[in-house]
Amino acid sequence: MTKQILSVERVIDQKLGKRAHLVPKWLVSWLKKTIHQDEMNRYLTRVDGMTGIPWLKETVKYLDFHVTVEGEENLPPADKGPYTFVCNHPLGGPDGIAIGAELGSRYDGRLKYIVNDILMFIPGLKPLCIPVNVTGSQSRSMPRLIEQGFASDDNILMFPAGLCSRKIHGEIHDLPWRKTFITKSVQYKRDVVPMHFSGRNSDRFYRLASFCKAIHSPVNIAMLFLPDECYRNAHGHFTLKIGKPIPWQTFDKTHTPAEWARYVESICYSL
Repeated sequence: MTKQILSVERVIDQKLGKRAHLVPKWLVSWLKKTIHQDEMNRYLTRVDGMTGIPWLKETVKYLDFHVTVEGEENLPPADKGPYTFVCNHPLGGPDGIAIGAELGSRYDGRLKYIVNDILMFIPGLKPLCIPVNVTGSQSRSMPRLIEQGFASDDNILMFPAGLCSRKIHGEIHDLPWRKTFITKSVQYKRDVVPMHFSGRNSDRFYRLASFCKAIHSPVNIAMLFLPDECYRNAHGHFTLKIGKPIPWQTFDKTHTPAEWARYVESICYSL
């Protein structure tokens, strides 16, 4: 019997609280279909109880992702660190799953993601997540959770753009990288490992993202289609390129943290 592990109604209730009843039933039904709720629940029921890196590995098998890793020799030793791994974010799902499975295997499961808090609704991912972009009273805990993550012995995987890549001037590219990974890596003396992941979403996704930007939509509507994009990328072949670690001492006062973030972003795209 399929469990209702992932529920649109539950997410709406927790995110909107007393305003949840304002969401029309037709919209709830549309959301269920759009995010593949039934299909996802069949899979989540099958792997119920599995969490962390084993869950990521099983999900890579389920979605039949094929990842070629280049630059393995650049991975820093597991008995040192911890490190901050940063990467472009072309897909908004498959990239995080595939990279997490790779790094988790190589670093004895010592891995945490900084992610949108919506992913906390997926039980298998929850132990790996440091949630951000939370709303309401929970938002006050966000800086503390990030601080705890960087202060821990876990390696941190970040997508500094925050959102997945967009089509910019005809090319698939991240939005500007945020500086948090620079400031926290310096504060906690973590070397930074730049990475690049291949791949793209559908033209429909980029058109929708561009439309939302043009009308200044307060809701990231394109994000609702990321589960569908994930299934569209099933059976895909991707390449993960790993660059040489950058010592945290590199990020000195000769440039601002934002400038250093752009520097690391340029390294990522040169891989």
